[in-house]
Amino acid sequence: MRSQRLLLRQGTVITMDDDLGDFAAADVLVDDGLIVAVAPDLGPVEAESIDAHGMIVLPGFVDTHRHTWQAALRGLAADWTLGQYMTGLHLGLSALFRPEDTYAGNLLGAVEALDSGITTMLDWSHNVNTPEHSDAAVQGLLESGIRAVFAHGGGADMYQVPSTVPHDEDVRRVRDRYFPSDDQLCTMAMALRGPQFATLDVTASDLRLARELGLPVTLHVGDGEWGRSRPVTRMKERGLLGPDITYVHCNTLADEELRDIADSGGSVSISPDIEMQMGHGWPATGRLMRVGIRPSLSIDTCVSNSGHMFGTMQLCLATQRAIDNEEPGASDRASVTLGSRDVLSFATRDGARACGLDDKVGSLTPGKQADIVLLRADTPSLAPLNNPVGQVVYSAHPGLVDTVLVAGRVVKSGGKLHGDLAERAVRLGEASRDSLFSRTRDTKNLTDARIGGTWQPAPLVTTEL
Repeated sequence: MRSQRLLLRQGTVITMDDDLGDFAAADVLVDDGLIVAVAPDLGPVEAESIDAHGMIVLPGFVDTHRHTWQAALRGLAADWTLGQYMTGLHLGLSALFRPEDTYAGNLLGAVEALDSGITTMLDWSHNVNTPEHSDAAVQGLLESGIRAVFAHGGGADMYQVPSTVPHDEDVRRVRDRYFPSDDQLCTMAMALRGPQFATLDVTASDLRLARELGLPVTLHVGDGEWGRSRPVTRMKERGLLGPDITYVHCNTLADEELRDIADSGGSVSISPDIEMQMGHGWPATGRLMRVGIRPSLSIDTCVSNSGHMFGTMQLCLATQRAIDNEEPGASDRASVTLGSRDVLSFATRDGARACGLDDKVGSLTPGKQADIVLLRADTPSLAPLNNPVGQVVYSAHPGLVDTVLVAGRVVKSGGKLHGDLAERAVRLGEASRDSLFSRTRDTKNLTDARIGGTWQPAPLVTTEL
């Protein structure tokens, strides 16, 4: 079905295209799901017009790593360490998930992302315990209307660290059934445990499977004490590195390992919020930039932090500024070492590149698909616009997201998602949460599990690995 022809009229346009630049006021023409033109005044055009006066028009945000299935457990781990997260959720509640819980979590998490202007999300789905769980996870993404990369990560039994269990061969069926083409709104990757959580032999076997299927790979490295085990060095020694891998976190990797990632053409996804909150280590933003890697940004999990890109951008920039400003003479520098436009690029263009989608999204370049967000800029929190990029990064918030387009289709306008999608997602999420906790009473290691913020699971510690 042909998408409608739309003209976004006279917004402040941030294209994230170096050749096009930005516009204090411009029109954006969308036809059949694609961006056709961006110019100060396109004149009379036969199209449905959207008045973008008083708005900032920019590419949709790209979240390169989110455990979406956990959405109904949001806030549960606000005061947990990484070790507590592993035992309480990933080695605890995860085993109680039915396919319908996975569906509810993925639908709720994807809708949450869309509502806040995230139009592309890599779903790091590491709790698909059965084929039915995989089907439910994919269905939640498909029904949400988001552009997604479903990263198949296997089930809870694969996370008995260090694991000798190979990746689930059901990934072949999922690839054939749902993702026969890479030219569709939802595509596929493989989420591997890597050498921190599985043996090196298993990691090598899993990578062979991914490459046989032609799927990009995403894996965790450098998070907390586990990340000091030189996981990237060990992969390099086995000849496993490659441009098809996105390395998530990287906080405690050695500088040499970051250079090895850069030399191999790999990409990186960082999650500043969760990394500092759970004890992964300082975000590696500046260290990555110094070896030539432009990181992408990710939410990671909403069990502790928020699910929108605005907070992640703010924290990414403020944290790296604080690290940089510790250097003697920092206040006398002629300029900052990391700018607002860099961070907005992490959240858009660099995120698209990490997902292998930079030919489709990430900038408002004519010929790319129209994943576009309109932010209200005529509000007390943003007006007047003196530095649009800086204000998006430092001052914007989800409440300002007025309109969202995915592949040219308007999924949110006037500050409200279309249809009853949001209401249904919330209702299913609440029902799933209630069901999960009702079943913890009969589970030996979860008898203390409860909502309300007082549950403190015993952590999994490094010496147990």
